[in-house]
Amino acid sequence: MTDAPQRVRREPPRFRGVEVRRLEERNPRLTRVTLAGPELEGFAVDEPAASVRLLLPSPGEELVVPEWQGNEFLMEDGSRPVIRTLTPRRVDEDARELDVEIVRHGGGRASTWVADVGPGAPAAVSGPGRGYTFDPEASELLLAGDETAIPAIGQLLELLPAGTTAQVHIEIADPAAELRLPAPVSWHVLPAGEAPGAALVAAVRGATLPPGAKVWAAGEAAAMQRIRKHLFDERGLSRRDATVRGYWKVGRAGGDDD
Repeated sequence: MTDAPQRVRREPPRFRGVEVRRLEERNPRLTRVTLAGPELEGFAVDEPAASVRLLLPSPGEELVVPEWQGNEFLMEDGSRPVIRTLTPRRVDEDARELDVEIVRHGGGRASTWVADVGPGAPAAVSGPGRGYTFDPEASELLLAGDETAIPAIGQLLELLPAGTTAQVHIEIADPAAELRLPAPVSWHVLPAGEAPGAALVAAVRGATLPPGAKVWAAGEAAAMQRIRKHLFDERGLSRRDATVRGYWKVGRAGGDDD
């Protein structure tokens, strides 16, 4: 019996060297980081809710760009670099700037980095990855996500087609995570002791979807699986009518997956 061949993924766009230009606290749990540098020349994002990979230096070390090894980025010694996948919130091609937003949720590497970093600090970005294409015929768009999805949801609301209404549900771990978005939002505080995504799954289950509605949801991977099952198996929604993305997974450090 032969081993199954290893899946080879398409090589992502190259890493572009950048440095931190500005930091802005959007709320006590979310920081906007403006990255800039001449290597952002030609960097463009054509779709909302797209993704970029942010490469961070290891603590106390210089930034070293890893090599693509067939299905992931690896360092020369075979170790995995510190990479987080984020939403490119704003791109200014003339100023060669890129904004990303990072949730500060404890001891994670990105949270630690953004708490300590200052202007001039080095990083690198690769992207963009796939975004979302609006259906101009959709009567309503249900947007559902946790705190990691707030940047993408804000972007989708800013670009919502005329004639499409939005129903928005966001799960937060702390009421301090609420912020003003371009449409009314139902904020759902996760009860203490509940698994991440529990409040969001309940909100989606209770949501009304009129004929012609579309769904975009993103957040913790296991919760997104439950939302997929509910939409496709229980509601009978067509897969072309829903985009559901796992942004992170409990117990796993953020990797370089879209």
